[in-house]
Amino acid sequence: MQIDFQKSADGLVPAIIQDAATSKVLMLGYMNRAALDKTLEEGKVTFYSRSKQRLWTKGEESGNFLLMQDVKVDCDSDTLLIKANPVGPVCHTGADTCWDEKNITTDFLAKLESIIADRKNNPSEKSYTSQLFARGINKVAQKVGEEAVEVVIEAKDNNDQLFLNESADLLYHYLVLLQAKGFTLADVVEILKERHGK
Repeated sequence: MQIDFQKSADGLVPAIIQDAATSKVLMLGYMNRAALDKTLEEGKVTFYSRSKQRLWTKGEESGNFLLMQDVKVDCDSDTLLIKANPVGPVCHTGADTCWDEKNITTDFLAKLESIIADRKNNPSEKSYTSQLFARGINKVAQKVGEEAVEVVIEAKDNNDQLFLNESADLLYHYLVLLQAKGFTLADVVEILKERHGK
């Protein structure tokens, strides 16, 4: 990632923070090289505070961290786009965003994918999802097969609740499989769009 920190006299570049799941813009901060390096190393978004004149990790006092998921640099190499998962409200006022907007997840599947990706990239022994990834691709794929069979079995019966529960299990495990293979549901949707156009 080539970032031109020298374009501004103070060596700072704007960092736009976007919710990884909802795509809502949460806040704007500034980073120097040290802030970016710390963000990449620790996974918690860190800025250079112009008022405090030091590195400042968002949430260091409140606990409302921004857990970094992805970093992109713009076409001029002087602005960062950081996709993150917020832990609590982002603004110091208690609002979801610094523009006092609600950060509502309109697409729960996107939020779920974001959580699954986080469990893959930041494993936790207590997480079932992390345990699935740790077992390897064969076990993840096998689990999808097992859940698919259970959906078929329940589809032939008349218990709608059991059918829906098994369908949810299948969809969840399929999303895990996609992540394990390095893909998301959006990649599958693109294939469907291509087919629809034919």
